[in-house]
Amino acid sequence: MDLSGKRILIVEDEWLVALGLEDNLRSLGCVVIGPVASLGEAMDIAEATEADAAILDVNLRGEYVYPAAEILADRGIPLIFCSGFVGTMPLPERFSESARVPKPYTSRAIAQTLAATLAGSPEMEPAFHPPSGRNDAHI
Repeated sequence: MDLSGKRILIVEDEWLVALGLEDNLRSLGCVVIGPVASLGEAMDIAEATEADAAILDVNLRGEYVYPAAEILADRGIPLIFCSGFVGTMPLPERFSESARVPKPYTSRAIAQTLAATLAGSPEMEPAFHPPSGRNDAHI
């Protein structure tokens, strides 16, 4: 799937992770919204922004992202949860079918999961692929 021009919201509180994800998405041709680092800002943007999908870290400085995820889901915006919590802690029932990518993740895992999510068939937990020297750096 061509991701060019797709508007993707990033909600991530770790600055270096957010920058790496932003760079990865821009290299895929996406238009990046954010990154947003706090729950309050995420909720404000979730109510107003037009996005094709959102990539959300679960824990934002000790607060769970779920209130912002609720707003986005109510607006029909597909969600991808990217977090160290993925796989160790279940998501709330409402988001049990949402795509998720565990940290650390690769550029390839993000691209594949984003393409599948936008195509309407989210990959729940893509396999971890170690870097192979190509554009698969861990984010």
